[in-house]
Amino acid sequence: MKSWVDISGARLGENLRAIQSATGTAVEVLAVVKANGYGHDAALCAPVLVAAGARWLGVSDVEEGARVRETLGESSTRLLVMCGMALADAPEMALHGLTPVVWTSEHVGAMERAARGAGHRLNVHLEIDTGMARQGALPGPELALVLERLAASRWVGCEGVMSHLCAAEVAGSEITERQRERFAEALEQVTAAGIKPDYIHLGNSSAVDEGSTMAWVRDTAKKMGAKPMVRTGLAIYGSCLPIEGATSSAKKGRQAVRSGLAARLKPAMTWKTRILDLREIEDGATVGYGAIFTAKGPMRLALLPVGYADGFRREASSGLGNGWVMIGGEKSPVVGRVSMNLTVVDVTSRPNVTVGGEAVLLGEGVSVEDHAAWCETIPYDILCGIKAKFTLR
Repeated sequence: MKSWVDISGARLGENLRAIQSATGTAVEVLAVVKANGYGHDAALCAPVLVAAGARWLGVSDVEEGARVRETLGESSTRLLVMCGMALADAPEMALHGLTPVVWTSEHVGAMERAARGAGHRLNVHLEIDTGMARQGALPGPELALVLERLAASRWVGCEGVMSHLCAAEVAGSEITERQRERFAEALEQVTAAGIKPDYIHLGNSSAVDEGSTMAWVRDTAKKMGAKPMVRTGLAIYGSCLPIEGATSSAKKGRQAVRSGLAARLKPAMTWKTRILDLREIEDGATVGYGAIFTAKGPMRLALLPVGYADGFRREASSGLGNGWVMIGGEKSPVVGRVSMNLTVVDVTSRPNVTVGGEAVLLGEGVSVEDHAAWCETIPYDILCGIKAKFTLR
């Protein structure tokens, strides 16, 4: 086995409860397991989250939704298909009890045909484009067409109205304020069309942590007689993006109402491998592709059977991101370039390190935020790229 990942079921449950505590009992928490559980294996995580109290899960598409439904072995947990639908997906949505996100009258029509075929009414969540220019109907004439179709439908119910924030991790963001204003305009249209959704949602993990948007959603949902919902992904797995601009936003009078969520989260993933080989090199020896590292004295090196093909990124190479792994509770810096399937690390003056010993690639002492910093990217990118054998513990 080249490398393996342990997923802590206990920490998944603890993180879900931390989110529920931060949002309050009035808010429905949808646990996002799309993109294969953000690289944590949705088949392992989904049953644990349901057992911990999650009544809604978010999946990427109809295929992932069908797999999660099969894994759960029951139909009571609600599965929201978040990343759009092809019109041809509608029958499978009905078959597997999935709830699609829609934003065109054609989407509604496809779900109507699927509902008639299934012989029962189906629910959808309507997405509003408030500034992402990805999914969603624009407030105004475009949204009016969709609402007209929904209001007239005997087979499809608009259970939820949603949008998505593009700068939720920025404290007191003016962009977020504009998105909320657009969403409020859209909700006025929804109400005028005679549609009364059960859920209103637009917040992710960062929105819960930053706080101000969740207060707005709670107030808005209450006025509409709906329940506020939040779609948390990264926080479920133990991380949150840093909240940017808190000081400057405070000066402008747009202070975030921080929930303290980030401090209560615990990473659910530990990624490990075993040392494949050890060798001694002399002063002046070069290591790896391009000979970018030259030893400045005798060194002891450990060879690890992982590389960028496994998700241990090339940017962790010495001289680039200056990455490290943990061996025996101590940092072992990457030496030379990370290659496709192999990585060399420094274990000089550590005679206790042996072939077959464990190396922690991600876990205690080396966080997903560390990996993201080496690569100048975000934790989501790192987690979704890991390829290993997954085990729930």
